[in-house]
Amino acid sequence: MAVNPPLIAVLGATGFVGSAVLRLLATREVRLRAVSRRPAAVPPGAAADVEVHTADLTEPGAMAAAVEGADTVVLATLYSAATATWRVEDGDSAAERVNVGLARDLVDALAARAPGGPLPRVVFTGAASQVGPTGKEVLDGTEEDRPAGPYDRQKLAAERVLLDAHARGVCLATSLRLPTVFGYGPGSTARDRGVVSAMTRRALAGEPITMWHDGSVRRDLLYVEDLARAVVAGVDHAETLAGRHWLLGTGEGRPLGPVFQQVAVLVSDRTGRPPVPVVSVEPPAHAEAGDFADVTIDASAFRTATGWAPRTPLAEALRRTVDHLAAEAERDRAAEAAGATAAEPLRNPLAEPVRNPAPEPARAPVAEAAPGPSGEERTAGGTA
Repeated sequence: MAVNPPLIAVLGATGFVGSAVLRLLATREVRLRAVSRRPAAVPPGAAADVEVHTADLTEPGAMAAAVEGADTVVLATLYSAATATWRVEDGDSAAERVNVGLARDLVDALAARAPGGPLPRVVFTGAASQVGPTGKEVLDGTEEDRPAGPYDRQKLAAERVLLDAHARGVCLATSLRLPTVFGYGPGSTARDRGVVSAMTRRALAGEPITMWHDGSVRRDLLYVEDLARAVVAGVDHAETLAGRHWLLGTGEGRPLGPVFQQVAVLVSDRTGRPPVPVVSVEPPAHAEAGDFADVTIDASAFRTATGWAPRTPLAEALRRTVDHLAAEAERDRAAEAAGATAAEPLRNPLAEPVRNPAPEPARAPVAEAAPGPSGEERTAGGTA
């Protein structure tokens, strides 16, 4: 390792995006500070010197301590409400505190540094949806921002806080606007709560895959390992990218109906059961206009600036995701079976009278709400 390698702080290091970025950066001879509310897992065989830093970044002084001495900061935090992974209600102050307030705290911490020396670099993970409805089939980053929902307004506000700090000479800040990111790769440690994995879990459970539309809605689906490479490219090309936002994507909007049919077949191949049906259901009351809008991303500007390009074909990414979730389900079943066995006292069947077993009472079926195209699932609130 170099005598004085750069220090990169990853904020939200246990989250879906942050953990993938952490794994990739850990292959380099750098110093890494993995910042999260719960301890982050150090990637096996890491070449980096990894410091695990646990903190609630909303607490006074926590941000300044988390980024102290950092040459680069990756801001990949996300507020998760009790009813969703990303959807927030208007006036939700807790969501605003995380989604926008942490960006302000970061700027304040960097601005308080002593003058002189190179400017710290900041890479922010935004959302392609924060542009709002455009009426365009393909987004290229030149569109005027008119976010419609509170989540997108908050992401845009955070982006503007950081880009304003760049304009004032506080830092070299760039925003990478993410499309629908999904999947699992080798070493994945965080749960993907997006729509692709949510529907894969339903199929593995033998339940129908549900859609809030007729299946023709298109999404630009970016595999998480390719996304991590894009964020690291953002770190590597911070000077070139600083001062504006950049769109990430594959350049292909895929109808979700055929994608889910492919998931059903992959699950069938893995389990040996017939493919589950893919069906349309009524959208819930909290569905937004963006849930029914086609999204295709032209990321040619980012590709030209960094040389990045997605590498993983969709079919391979879906297969890896199905295999990971199937293995996870198998481990869970094995653990449950082992727990049930351990809980039963050892008995001598020859010393016990024979009894007729009482019939098990019938159980009512459990209804489950279908996650929407943006893939929300019910979780506890907080930051990753």
